[in-house]
Amino acid sequence: MGTVTNGIGRRAVLAGLPLLAAGCGAPSVWADDEFIERVTYRHSGPTALTLFTMKNVGTENGAHTGLMVSASQRVIFDPAGTFAHPSLAERNDVIYGISPTVLDFYRTYHARSTYFVVEQYVEVSPQIAETALRLVMDYGPVPKAACTRATTHVLRDSVGPEYFRPTLFPDNLLRQFSKLPGVQTFEHREYDSDNKEEAVAAFDAQLAAQSAGSSG
Repeated sequence: MGTVTNGIGRRAVLAGLPLLAAGCGAPSVWADDEFIERVTYRHSGPTALTLFTMKNVGTENGAHTGLMVSASQRVIFDPAGTFAHPSLAERNDVIYGISPTVLDFYRTYHARSTYFVVEQYVEVSPQIAETALRLVMDYGPVPKAACTRATTHVLRDSVGPEYFRPTLFPDNLLRQFSKLPGVQTFEHREYDSDNKEEAVAAFDAQLAAQSAGSSG
């Protein structure tokens, strides 16, 4: 399996600083330091990037983009997304503490009778992963309909512009990401109703069962 090792390094981080203004006009969410520290999750696997593309079942057109970064900690950048829960720590579209349980919740939250999730995973160097982590943490809140543009900026400034060109369209970014060496692609489909609150209720029940088991 290939690992993406080329990147722009420190220059990319500095070049990405103007992106802090990209989210102007979007609401800011800011979990406190204690909450972030309590939920922080460090994955034991390789450093990696995972692109999520949410697609319409009927048309197969991409409707939303998210990016999971597995570096010194694992987070999901869900720009302009609706994914949220009281147990999850968020700072400006970055969801912290992406344990296997939370990752499954992210998938099932988006996959339903009307949408499915295409997941593209690629191992990258620790330097690229850490650059991507810093970029998403510094990006700021993303306005509606700008999820793919924001994600592309992060990928250009971490993986490199030789792989990624600016785009507003999830399907276009999916195709660009598919050209990275070593990409693995998966689909996640579920057939429950179109109501995302059902996924939230199921997650609540799972957390309650875990809490009951730990206190029993």
